[in-house]
Amino acid sequence: MKPIGVGVIGTGFMGKAHSIAYSASASVFGTGLRPKLEIVCDLSPERASQRATDLGFSRYSDKWQDVVNDRAVELISICTPNDTHAEIAIAAIKAGKHVWCEKPMSTSLKDSMAMSIAAEQSPCKTIIGYNYTKNPAITHARRLIEGGVIGRVAGFFCRYDVDNEADEQRPWSWRMSRDMSGTGANGDVLSHVISVAHYLTGSSISRVVGDIAIVHPERNDPNQPNMRRIVDNDDMVAALVRFENGVRGHIGASRVTWGKKCGLTWEIQGTTGTICYDQERLNEIRLFTKSENLATDGFKTILTGPYHPPYESFLPNGGHSLGYMDVKICELHELLSSIQTDGNVWPDFSAGLKIEKVMDAVDRSTQTGGWENVE
Repeated sequence: MKPIGVGVIGTGFMGKAHSIAYSASASVFGTGLRPKLEIVCDLSPERASQRATDLGFSRYSDKWQDVVNDRAVELISICTPNDTHAEIAIAAIKAGKHVWCEKPMSTSLKDSMAMSIAAEQSPCKTIIGYNYTKNPAITHARRLIEGGVIGRVAGFFCRYDVDNEADEQRPWSWRMSRDMSGTGANGDVLSHVISVAHYLTGSSISRVVGDIAIVHPERNDPNQPNMRRIVDNDDMVAALVRFENGVRGHIGASRVTWGKKCGLTWEIQGTTGTICYDQERLNEIRLFTKSENLATDGFKTILTGPYHPPYESFLPNGGHSLGYMDVKICELHELLSSIQTDGNVWPDFSAGLKIEKVMDAVDRSTQTGGWENVE
C-alpha cells in the first residue's frame, strides 16, 4: 500500500470520527492508499496534545495553518465550526491538498461558491461529509431505483428529527447563531435530507417553498449564567419541493424533537413500488413492489449483508449490522479510491454547492413566504 499523509483540523466528535476512519480504512478494505496520521489541530494546545496521543498522530498544533502548510500532509479533514470551513478549505486546496470537509460547506452561499470555484481550478479531490449516502443499505436502494424495481420515481418524502437542542435549559452555543453557523436545523440537519434526496432520485431540487420556527428564542449564556442570548436561526424547518426531473415531495428537519435520536426517515414512491428507510435501523430497508396476488401483498424487509457492497469488507454474514463509524469508513474509502485512480467522488464541492443552493432557497422562501427557484 502507498501511504498518504493526513491532517485533521478540529478534535470534537467529527474530528474523532475522521481519525478513527483514517486508522481503520486500510485494515477494512485491504488495498489502495494507507492513511498516515501526521498532525492534528485544536485551538487548545493541551487538547490537541491529548488528541494526538489518544488517536495516534505524530504531532499536533493549535494553528490550522500548520496543517495546511505541512509538507507531509496530502489530505486534510476539516471538522471545525461552519464559519471556518471556507477559509481553511480554500487555503488547503491552494496548497495542493485533498479536502474532506464536514457539512454544511460554510455559513453562506457566497463562501460555498468560493470553495467550489477553488476546487474546480485544482486537480485536488474534495468531498463533503454526507455520510448517510454511503451506507450499503442506501447504495442498494439506489441500485434498486436505477434498476426500475419501483418503476418511475414520483415522490420523495423525508424528515430528519433529533432532540439535540430540545431541552430549553440547554445553554446557547455557536450552532444557534447565524453568524457562526448560518441557518440552524436547515444547515445542520436538513442538509443531510437534501443530500439523500439528490443521491436517491438522481436529480436536483429546483424549486421550494419553506417555513421555519424558532421554538426556544432565548438560551442561557454558557459564560454568563445570569444572562440570556438570542437564538436567531431555525429550530424547525420544512419545505415542499420540486425536482428537475419532475419528482415532487416534501422535506423537513428539527433539532428540538424529544425522543428522536437520529430520526432520519425517508420514503421513495414509484409507479410500481415504494422503498422506506429509518436511520435508527440503518441496516435495513423496506421494499414494496406491485404484485398480482393481493392476498400476499406487503412490504418486505431487506437486511444488509455481503451482497450489498461494501458491507462484505466488514463482515462475512448478513444481519450482523454496521454502525455509524463503519459508514464513515465507507465514505473515506470512496475518497481515497478517487484520489488513487483520479476518479469521481460524490458529493464533491460542486455537488455540495447544489445542496447549499437548496438550503439557501428554503431560507429565502421562509422570508418571502412564496415559492423560490434554486439559483
